[in-house]
Amino acid sequence: MGSQSQFCHVRGNRFLDAQHLTKTYRVGGETVYALRDVTWSALQGDFVVINGPSGSGKTTFLNLISVIDRPSSGEVFIEGEPTSAKSEGQLAHLRKTKIGLVFQSFNLIPVLSTEENVEYPLLLQKRPRPERAARVEAMLREVGLTDFARRRPNELSGGQRQRVAIARALVTGPMIVLADEPTANLDSKTGETVMDLMRRLNEEHCVTFIVVTHDPAVSRYARRRVRIHDGQLEEGEPDGVATPAS
Repeated sequence: MGSQSQFCHVRGNRFLDAQHLTKTYRVGGETVYALRDVTWSALQGDFVVINGPSGSGKTTFLNLISVIDRPSSGEVFIEGEPTSAKSEGQLAHLRKTKIGLVFQSFNLIPVLSTEENVEYPLLLQKRPRPERAARVEAMLREVGLTDFARRRPNELSGGQRQRVAIARALVTGPMIVLADEPTANLDSKTGETVMDLMRRLNEEHCVTFIVVTHDPAVSRYARRRVRIHDGQLEEGEPDGVATPAS
């Protein structure tokens, strides 16, 4: 993961600020609130679990803080810079360089091998071939997939595909990783393995993780736990931080 360890000495520095975020939609002539006046921040080195039922606003919030979507009102600050005035190209560059994304459905490219899927974000960044090769090799070793480098997604288990997705999210050296229901398509044992991996990477490299889930069991991995209900966030106490399996 290259330079990730440099962030360890700044654990606790504020990286992301959401200020008075509101997201509304028009449905049948009525205004529906997906998110209501949310103010919240994430610190470097956090491991935050945002828990809530379906329809509570979890994915909407994730889309806003990852600057995939824009709020109806309010502002998202990344490293102190407002994002509302940035162009779509600037926001895409921000996601490519600062933010890693892990999706419920893995979102791997079926025709690419494991190593090619992990390499893909580096190709978008136009990194030199030797650097790409070194980063991919290091990340596959980190997530325990060195022996599966040439396999395509349909030759991998669900847990292995999610590990590929995590490696792809981290290979560019982001400061924050946002995971949307990362265990939803996995059995409970495989889900534990994936969450243990995320916590280990968080602890070893000080990458901030924000995990959005409806699964209460994931909350035990949180340094900070946040509940979301009817588009509003409420900070809670973690149930007890899980120790990654050795």
